[in-house]
Amino acid sequence: MNVYEYAMKVEKEGEAYYREMAEISPNAGLKRIFTMLADEEVKHYNVFKSMMKKEKLDLENLNLLTDTDTIFATLSKEKDNVAFDEKQINYYKDAISREENSHNFYIEKSKDIDDENERQIFLEIAHEEVKHKKILEEIVHFLEEPENWVASAEF
Repeated sequence: MNVYEYAMKVEKEGEAYYREMAEISPNAGLKRIFTMLADEEVKHYNVFKSMMKKEKLDLENLNLLTDTDTIFATLSKEKDNVAFDEKQINYYKDAISREENSHNFYIEKSKDIDDENERQIFLEIAHEEVKHKKILEEIVHFLEEPENWVASAEF
């Protein structure tokens, strides 16, 4: 399996994981957030698929940015409607680990890529995985302490 096939596999698994999280989430706001994250993984998958096919990609037009404003506006609206058990929170913490592993994989693989444009794409997607991780960390904080939660200024 080459690096692109493996990256596509990682993204496909990420999409399935987020869709499952959306499915089991009893909170409508979190359902929307996890669906958004799943859709982001599909974008990443398509980028790697195009790279594997050697299709020209313009780094400037990848537009992989997650809409964090919508995510945190959604969470703010849901503050008073939150009740989650430890099992669900641990599920979200597992997703944080998955994002961290994806980030590390893309950083490491970027070092092996000679084509500068492709290397930059790996780095950009690695950056996206960090953003996803931070979003998930905010969600865990929100679930553990909804009454004290305020969206992080780093978004």
